[in-house]
Amino acid sequence: MDELTERITEKIKLREKRAKKPVIANVSARHLHICAADLEKLFGKDYKLIKDRDLMQPGEFASKESVTIKGSKGEIKKVRVLGPVRKATQVEISRTDSFMLGIIAPVRISGDTKNSAPISVIGPNGLIEIREGCVIAKRHVHMTPADAEFFQLKDGEIIRVKCEGERGLVFDNVVARVRQDMTLEFHVDTDEANAAGIKNGDRVVIL
Repeated sequence: MDELTERITEKIKLREKRAKKPVIANVSARHLHICAADLEKLFGKDYKLIKDRDLMQPGEFASKESVTIKGSKGEIKKVRVLGPVRKATQVEISRTDSFMLGIIAPVRISGDTKNSAPISVIGPNGLIEIREGCVIAKRHVHMTPADAEFFQLKDGEIIRVKCEGERGLVFDNVVARVRQDMTLEFHVDTDEANAAGIKNGDRVVIL
């Protein structure tokens, strides 16, 4: 077997292996991560988030609290606050949301907010002006080191993910996010999910 044929054969075997372990897809709607200081500004002194339901990633949850986010052209009400509290406040929206708000938000991995878009956040007890912190979340797959070993991937590697169905397509530029405290899950925003007909709980395959 020549070297080219051997490489092609190995790629085919790897793709077949990955197909045997489909990944749960979930749609990440617009939401807010919040720090303790901003939580108090929006909801009151010593306020604690009230859990509504657990999310798939360990320790993360959707709270009962929501806020209004506002840009230069408009505002969006009932934006869910996710817990637990973080070191910095961050708003994650879709491209369609950015048009409605009138802001230019960059596509970033969660947590990478340097030089990102400013936005106003309004809660029942006050308002905060975020100078940088609004992003469009880059699509990604959460996985543990054991998952990464199975898929033969490294943290930060750019991969392709395929979804089936009536509007099935292949997503390029998906980031592998590897950490011990993560659960295997593919995240897309509402624009991406609508384009591909993805619903929460659907299965996708890493190519």
